[in-house]
Amino acid sequence: MTGRNLRTAFLASAALAILPGAALAQDAESDEIIITAQQRAEPLRNVPIQVTAFTAQAVEDAGIKSTSDIIAQVPNITYDRGDTYRSNFITMRGLTQINNADPPIAFVLDGVPQTNQKQLGVTLFDIERIEVLKGPQGALYGRNAVGGAINVVTKAPGNELEGFVNLGYANGDTIDVSAGVSGALVEDKVLLRVSGSYTSSDGLVKNDFRGDHVDYIDHDYSLRGRMILKPTDLLTFDLRAEYSDFRGGSNSYAAVFSGIPRDFVNPQFNFPAYAEGDSVDLTGKFDYDFGFATLTGISAWAKFQQNNRADLDFRNPVDSPGGIFGLGFQAGQGQNAKLETFSQELRLVSASDQDFRWLVGLYYLNTDRALVTRGFIDIDGSDQFDNTALLIANNNETNDNNAYAAFAQVDYDLTPTLTLTGGIRYDEDKREQTNVVTGAVRKTSFDRVQPKVTLTWKPEDGRLVYATYSTGFRSGGFNAPNVTVPVFDAETLDNFEVGFKTQWFDRKLTLNGAAYLTNVKNYQYFYVDAATASQIIDTIDKVQIKGFEIEAMAKLAPGLDASFGVGTTDSEIKRSLFPSDVGNHSPRTVPLSINSSIQYRGDLSETVAGFVRIEHQHIGKKYWDADNASVQNPYDLLNARMGVEFGNYGLYAFARNIFNEKYYSEFFQPKYSGLDVAIGYRGTPRTYGVEAKVKF
Repeated sequence: MTGRNLRTAFLASAALAILPGAALAQDAESDEIIITAQQRAEPLRNVPIQVTAFTAQAVEDAGIKSTSDIIAQVPNITYDRGDTYRSNFITMRGLTQINNADPPIAFVLDGVPQTNQKQLGVTLFDIERIEVLKGPQGALYGRNAVGGAINVVTKAPGNELEGFVNLGYANGDTIDVSAGVSGALVEDKVLLRVSGSYTSSDGLVKNDFRGDHVDYIDHDYSLRGRMILKPTDLLTFDLRAEYSDFRGGSNSYAAVFSGIPRDFVNPQFNFPAYAEGDSVDLTGKFDYDFGFATLTGISAWAKFQQNNRADLDFRNPVDSPGGIFGLGFQAGQGQNAKLETFSQELRLVSASDQDFRWLVGLYYLNTDRALVTRGFIDIDGSDQFDNTALLIANNNETNDNNAYAAFAQVDYDLTPTLTLTGGIRYDEDKREQTNVVTGAVRKTSFDRVQPKVTLTWKPEDGRLVYATYSTGFRSGGFNAPNVTVPVFDAETLDNFEVGFKTQWFDRKLTLNGAAYLTNVKNYQYFYVDAATASQIIDTIDKVQIKGFEIEAMAKLAPGLDASFGVGTTDSEIKRSLFPSDVGNHSPRTVPLSINSSIQYRGDLSETVAGFVRIEHQHIGKKYWDADNASVQNPYDLLNARMGVEFGNYGLYAFARNIFNEKYYSEFFQPKYSGLDVAIGYRGTPRTYGVEAKVKF
């Protein structure tokens, strides 16, 4: 980015930040936000971690309905859409997601960690609170929280009978519906909440060869039930069940023959691409109050399955009759994935109203994963995966994983203004892979002690300064049985961070910031081997990442708020198997990101209120691969929402990516795609529509 472009992006966001708007983490009706980021309820302003929090009202105001919508509001985090229908790639402070491996962040839904990347791209509805924690959170969240954590809390049932219905329609014939009802079956004893969502769309990204749209959604729906049981004043049970089913466009890559990530082309493949699947989640939680401490137990079982069919060479027989590698055939791919998990957590958390606070816990996770991947060539030109398709690659594997952890954290107020926090966690991950074709079995294990130490100084209410040393651990694992890199190592890191949180002018201005330095060993990345239809995970020996974050939220007047955030990520490959990569940025690095919003809600009459919100997101240069040969130019996204509200009713209009910026949400050169051509996954074009909301 040129100095002029950087100044333009910064000034544009700064201009938004000083205009009317709503601070994302601030409920307009409350001056205090309570979060549970450290497994106990405490004010956001007193937590010595960089946290961006969204209340239920803020979620509604920002129109947050997916994980990508969360990340669009937070600096130093990017969300890339790619691969299959439910897949996504989150990069937080330079630590990035890779296919078929553990995520770099802990995504926790109602206290349950989601262990697979396809569980992160879910529809968000009926949400009470979202907390985004930046920096390694291994001491409390354990394995795979190397970049940070996202904690999502759904709405719990209450005594009052209440409900909602949200209806949305957007271009691409997109329909979005959510609804719910809540109340007491037995007052104060048995409370029930039932909610659901449904989405369908014809899509917006055109396939230039087939004439249809690759990002269509045939259906994607979820149904959730949550019951609270209170047999005594000291004991509470929280039971949750959710089912979802989906079918939609998948692997929507375009062949970019120029190899330039600034050359934006539509997909042109010939095979019909789709993914279909379903998931079931069951959770049981109890809390028992002993007075001096609360004992919490969380048991969770989940099952996810997805069948995926797609093109493999991402070209068509008319424009590219030679097909993949000029062999004269078009190629396709198929993947069947099944995942079943069971987890159990027990933790004992002391009361908060004392100088010495502590918590201890145990955690267990069992994961069974089955993965079948195949490559085909189309013999008869039918563009179908039928009996005439010739199998050219076949991987069939099962993976069994048992993870164990023990953790503890203590907070001690050395003085009324000085607090020392110490945390430690031990994780052990035992993995076993079976080659279903040959019967061969491979076993290995990874373990790590993850300490954390924080010193916090609070000179006065609403202001603190902290210094932290923290660690992170992302488990290693097995690649497909027939590849040249059989095992990839665990990723570990050490993080050094100093930060501050301040509030000014009677809490009308909140200003938070941090600077960090992270040293990573065995940085995980992946590439594709087309000959074996395998996605291969490997590691970069050493990567150093440093940067800073600044976030500001201002209440300028009643109903008039603003937010602004900027983050930098300067990553450098220090040691690698490929000497030419040394000194480069690590994959998917975005050195600069800026987010801002403005919002106003005010009375238009005695019965009608008006609402206006504008958001701006600047994504700087993106270095897609370790060789830094592919660099995407910076781009800016502008979103807007406006509407009228009268009592429990609301009517809104919205637009995202108003100027229809073109960008790729994933891009691979042949060196990493395994093909003989670069491929890109088009970002979401301009979307616009209307919404109606009813509460009762």
